[in-house]
Amino acid sequence: MAHVIPIRKPAVRAPESGSALAFATVHGYRRAYRIAGEGPAVLLIHGVGASCAHWEDCIDTLARRHTVIAPDLLGHGHSAKPRADYSVAAYANGLRDLLGVLDIDRVTLVGHSFGGGVAMQFAYQFPERVDRLVLISTGGVGRQVTPILRAATLPGAGLALGLLKVAGARLPVTAAVRALQFLDTGLGVDAPDLVNVVDALPDQNSRDAFTRTLRAVVDWRGQVVTMLDRCYLARGFPTLLVWGDRDSVLPVAHAYTAYEAMPGSRLEIFPGAGHFPHHTDPARFVRLLEEFIATTTPGDWSVEQWRELLRTGSPADKYARAVSREYREAGERSAT
Repeated sequence: MAHVIPIRKPAVRAPESGSALAFATVHGYRRAYRIAGEGPAVLLIHGVGASCAHWEDCIDTLARRHTVIAPDLLGHGHSAKPRADYSVAAYANGLRDLLGVLDIDRVTLVGHSFGGGVAMQFAYQFPERVDRLVLISTGGVGRQVTPILRAATLPGAGLALGLLKVAGARLPVTAAVRALQFLDTGLGVDAPDLVNVVDALPDQNSRDAFTRTLRAVVDWRGQVVTMLDRCYLARGFPTLLVWGDRDSVLPVAHAYTAYEAMPGSRLEIFPGAGHFPHHTDPARFVRLLEEFIATTTPGDWSVEQWRELLRTGSPADKYARAVSREYREAGERSAT
């Protein structure tokens, strides 16, 4: 076991009430977060370009029975935006340290899109701290991803994002969104939320952090990081997969691939929803999450079980075949 060096506990500025924005300084960088409620802890992890405001339709209801923590990931929202490591592994480490600052030992992880990849990476790195795993339209399951995000990784993409903030640029964007919605396309379902992501990038530092984060997991060919080669390790704790059947960012086919590759997981498809099913029907999502937490037993991780899983791999041949096939299609590397 690696030697752990204790870290001096950083100062925390607590919220005045409810889920007001609070700040902690961790490793010299400001981390913004919202925290509310009492009870078993639920950690909400937003996707690339978003912030803790992404969960505003869920926090208050969840906080009736749980301690809800919704951070702004480094490079996002009101957190610091340094020139730094924006990989999923680095984010998992940062969340571990933030939970340490808040004196929270175990959580139910809830991650959306890129945040789902971070949640899965957290579960892989720190399984002893995970009660349950909830992945919403998660990344890391297949190579396919919307061309919009592939284009955003290209040279000059940051400049193009900046031009969208120029006066008058919003008019053609709004017209395009309305056209997509009128044509009843999957992208039309997701377009308003995607536009909100761009609107949440007010300055060059924000746009730089966005492109660095995106390039850590996507290039012009698609997703380059996969969780499929090790997601069988999630067998140690309850896992819920949530997807919209009209997801234009990460296709719903990825939901079935992840479900097949994660023995014992549960899959819920939201009809008519796109990449943001928890925005399309937040009441249903909160009910589903609360029911999942109430009817499952927190993960009981042990070193012995972990070692045995690593030695034997996926427990059934059909899962092993699915993982092997999709991994070859998905990309070149895993987040370690």
